Amino acid sequence: MARRPCCKRVEEMPGVNYFKPRAVPLSSLEEVTLSVEELEALRLAHKESLYQQEAAARMGVSRATFGRVLDIAHRKVTKALVDGCALRIEGGFFCMTDPARCERCPAKASGATESSELPCDRCPVRSTAP
Repeated sequence: MARRPCCKRVEEMPGVNYFKPRAVPLSSLEEVTLSVEELEALRLAHKESLYQQEAAARMGVSRATFGRVLDIAHRKVTKALVDGCALRIEGGFFCMTDPARCERCPAKASGATESSELPCDRCPVRSTAP
């Protein structure tokens, strides 16, 4: 029986969640899905130039797990760029680290919803366990 994936900490949600090659109809493109925690690994490693050990600590995972997440992200982004695929950023198994938000749903943190167990319908944070 496979282990349940650990919840990886994400500091910020992506501002954009879809990229595609210019002047190519979406209907003719293959789509690659990059999870939010994979994007966070890319951000920490390349935009913030952190070493894997420090980036792993910020995400709340081991260095080996961070390395695996980063490798998967590199492979997906490379496939999208080299093969001309659309890149969708969504899903994954993560929690937000911003204390102003609840761990699963920014709308709940502002008191917009009642239930605290699941993300609301307006929530941009979605978790999809493999």
